[in-house]
Amino acid sequence: MNVFTGKKVLILGDRDGITGEAIEECLRETEAEIVFSSTECFV
Repeated sequence: MNVFTGKKVLILGDRDGITGEAIEECLRETEAEIVFSSTECFV
């Protein structure tokens, strides 16, 4: 059991930093349910 067990996750990545896809890939092995994932440009 880990901290993501049974959790729903919203991912907001940064275009110039860590992308949403990279964060999503890190969470694939957990039991988290990824509800939304996006990469945005924060200016």
